Amino acid sequence: MPKDVDGRTARRGRNSDAVLDTVHEMFVEGNFSPSVEEVAARSGVSLRSVYRYFEDTEALLHLAIERRIALVGELYGLGELGEGTQEERVLALVNQRLVLHSKLAPSIRAAMLRAPFSPQIADQVQARRDLLSEQVAAQFAAETRGLGKARSEELLVSIDALCSFESIEAMRVRHGLSISRTRRALVGGVTALLAAPN
Repeated sequence: MPKDVDGRTARRGRNSDAVLDTVHEMFVEGNFSPSVEEVAARSGVSLRSVYRYFEDTEALLHLAIERRIALVGELYGLGELGEGTQEERVLALVNQRLVLHSKLAPSIRAAMLRAPFSPQIADQVQARRDLLSEQVAAQFAAETRGLGKARSEELLVSIDALCSFESIEAMRVRHGLSISRTRRALVGGVTALLAAPN
């Protein structure tokens, strides 16, 4: 491949990353629907180039969210699912959800706000929710094994809801709880749900 082609490809990649990183910065600042013009001006990439790299605003926002998740995607992993004492498994789940909130909150907020208007982003959001729900089921398989289908589903849905992004967002942002207090509340809540009479 000629050097000039390599150079153009590398420049395009750098510019594209700069645009997507700029979108993330704007998410962090609370601008969840930045215009292409705003992004171009702030990133230093020409408006023409931005439109050449990204089909439209929705594609730009979708790819910015996808890039951020890819950069920290390993945070969605929950190792040794279902292993350890109940106390260890509860703490592992809660800690994972708190880390996700601390590292991805701006992108998740943007994704949730844009999902009703973008099938691509809606699919992203649903896939992540499904993954986290499956983790809850695997993490507490021992506790649900002897339960009936309905009771097992109720228990897992309750734990998933308690440890959801929306729940943590309410505790951390709306109510101003520290991470340590949020962790204590979540651990206590999940433990109480698991201890409830069947």
